[in-house]
Amino acid sequence: MTTRRRFLQAGAAALAFPAPRLARAADAKVLKFVPQGDLAVVDPVWTTATVTRNHAFMVYDTLFGQDETYKAQPQMAEGALAEADGKAWTIRLRDGLKFHDGTPVLARDCVASLTRWGKRDSFGQTLFALTDELAAVDDRTLRFRLKKPFPLLPDALAKMTAFLPVIMPERLAQTDAFTQVTEVVGSGPFRFVANERQSGSRAVYEKFAGYVPRSDGKPGRTAGPKIVHFERVEWHTLPDPSTAAAALQSGEIDWVEQPLPDLLPLLAGNPAIEVAVKETTGAVAIMRMNHLHPPFDIPAIRRAILLAIDQAEFMEAVGGPDKSLWRAGVGVFPPDTPMANDAGMEVLNSPRDVGRVKQALAAAGYNGEKVVLLGVTDLANLKAECEVAGEMLKRIGMNVDYQAMDWGTVVTRRAKKEPPAQGGWNCFFTGWNGLDMFEPVGHLSLRGNGASAWPGWPVAPKIEALRDAWIEAPDLAAQQRIAADIQKQVFEDVPYAPLGQYFQPTAYRRSLTGVLASFPTFWNVKRV
Repeated sequence: MTTRRRFLQAGAAALAFPAPRLARAADAKVLKFVPQGDLAVVDPVWTTATVTRNHAFMVYDTLFGQDETYKAQPQMAEGALAEADGKAWTIRLRDGLKFHDGTPVLARDCVASLTRWGKRDSFGQTLFALTDELAAVDDRTLRFRLKKPFPLLPDALAKMTAFLPVIMPERLAQTDAFTQVTEVVGSGPFRFVANERQSGSRAVYEKFAGYVPRSDGKPGRTAGPKIVHFERVEWHTLPDPSTAAAALQSGEIDWVEQPLPDLLPLLAGNPAIEVAVKETTGAVAIMRMNHLHPPFDIPAIRRAILLAIDQAEFMEAVGGPDKSLWRAGVGVFPPDTPMANDAGMEVLNSPRDVGRVKQALAAAGYNGEKVVLLGVTDLANLKAECEVAGEMLKRIGMNVDYQAMDWGTVVTRRAKKEPPAQGGWNCFFTGWNGLDMFEPVGHLSLRGNGASAWPGWPVAPKIEALRDAWIEAPDLAAQQRIAADIQKQVFEDVPYAPLGQYFQPTAYRRSLTGVLASFPTFWNVKRV
């Protein structure tokens, strides 16, 4: 029996015991939520951690949002005008926007915020590489002057995954993009209550009385009116998934973001609980290798790892035996999306042969170097990925140093460029929303721009050139041809390794209505 399966069985058995004593979640003004992990980092421009993204959309807002069809819609922006054959964009802010400290949101705050974001995000880097100037014309107007047309500009500013183009006060946005902002001041529908934050156990948000929702449109993902019905939202990081499930059943918790797969039948059988997949783009699990240090600085060693990966093994560990909740045979772009293709997929889909992998490692020059694997302890999905990977790497003869830690520590540790022996790392495991990988512009794991890339820092000039060609492609057919070339090149350079796609149900009390089809958002939700 694997460690993962023992853990799940123990968790299911633990439901027979009472949850820790929390105040009953019957107060119509308070919503109690169990996030996927602790909120270790509060700056959504410093980290791509999903828990930080979810936090960010409570307290910050963006110039554009994405509706239920993933189209960009004005959010903080009153509107936008493209001029000069698409080489100039003028964006006008809505009237009455205020930060949580009471100061008005000004165009110069937006300029500083977007400039900082553009140094970290893949989409932002692309936009700013094409930007001659971004300036505040007046207090409510900002203008982009571009080198050439970039019709994806609203889509860039509407990003709702990975590094976020959130707007914060200029004084905070002037912080170096590679330094965390620890003071949380946004203009979103909730205010972060910093003095009630308890690291590892609680984060608290209060309704921001000064927030002015859009007056038009309908709520959908991050677009439309964000109308708040709760005075307070509390995030409780409970000791383990079984405790969270027990608290949900007893009514001490309203909503559990990511119940364990083995607990889903039990929760779904409770008439007071709704179990549903709300994020329909799913998630794609990945292995990220550090290109700066041995052994994964050698491309042939990274290619050998592709030959060892059994996506079904990873996905069954993450999603359980119900194959409707996961897919293997996943490449660079998520299945059933416009850029998905089968180019080069034999490297992942052919029969797995340990002997062949060992030979490939030896031919590539692997000589027993230690592999520091950052193992996750507090997120069940990532814990499963890490444990399967540790066993896989040992099976093919690699010298694995499995270092277990909470996800917040992984997020901090993975930013270190030092050698593994000096506090760095060789590989970590995570997952992206499928939406992050729809196309190559926002696909952060693809970037091969070295020191400016996401942790792992690959240098992949051919991928970068293909990505630029995709942006210039005249039509969908041309984009799809280039996407196939990108996938083939990814299997050569291996900026990351795809491990499969899974769909994560969420669970909440049926007394909650208005839960949007999205990642967890807390506007539009009310108790009945």
